[in-house]
Amino acid sequence: MSISIQNISKSFKDVTALNDISFDVNEGELFGLIGPDGAGKTTLFRILTTLLIPDQGNANVANFDIIEDYKSIRNNVGYMPGKFSLYQDLTIEENLNFFAAIFGTTIEENYALIEDIYIQIAPFKNRRAGKLSGGMKQKLALCCALIHKPKVLFLDEPTTGVDPVSRKEFWEMLKRLQQKGITILVSTPYMDEAALCDRIALIQDGEILEIDSPKNIVNHFPKKLYSISADKMYGLINSLKDYKNQYSVYPFGEFVHYTDQRSDFDLKELKTYLKECGLSEITIELTKPTIEDTFMELASK
Repeated sequence: MSISIQNISKSFKDVTALNDISFDVNEGELFGLIGPDGAGKTTLFRILTTLLIPDQGNANVANFDIIEDYKSIRNNVGYMPGKFSLYQDLTIEENLNFFAAIFGTTIEENYALIEDIYIQIAPFKNRRAGKLSGGMKQKLALCCALIHKPKVLFLDEPTTGVDPVSRKEFWEMLKRLQQKGITILVSTPYMDEAALCDRIALIQDGEILEIDSPKNIVNHFPKKLYSISADKMYGLINSLKDYKNQYSVYPFGEFVHYTDQRSDFDLKELKTYLKECGLSEITIELTKPTIEDTFMELASK
């Protein structure tokens, strides 16, 4: 195992950030920690990168204990925090040289590892980091996290605040890094990014809801899911919540995702009910659940 976590818990005063967390990440795996803000993702990352000490439990990263071998872990992992934390008054090249020097290496020594990322920002190598766009800051931070050739890469919400094109490019880069044998643990609040991981852990309020491949997690959705639309979204949501047989109701883009308490029910009855509520242009269609649907179902329990 590249990462092994056993019964990790952490609290801050009266707030429980992590509650008895346990899971393993295989060597060379792209593993996603999926959950909303405040779920405990950053706290777990800081523990695994030796920046915080857990209240209880233990963990190993790259075969090193997070307490006893913290220096070895820091030499063998790369960490990209959620907030851009490089030196904004230094240029791209100066930041890279600085981080390479800290780890006793050079850009040239491990250039092959960052080449396909660095060539995208090389034309701006003399620009100060603080003047870079969100996507370029992201690429620079990834280069700095990789410059010492880590065995494990921690990426804490790396695409938050980045445009869709840069997000897509970033995940393509992660796939290429994975092919080079690097274990990657990435956290994200974006459910669509979860599908790009080998396995994912859904986390909410410091607890793991489920761990499996994205495909298997979606297949575990327990009910038939319907996509419903009408002329008045707000009225549709309230009407469905008041419907006596509803099991779950929540907005999903321009539709409402709905499940019924009954395993088999008459859609005409539901449509008639919605018309009686003053709604029109009603469509009700069976749809395939997503990871977000499964997360909402598990979180509601």
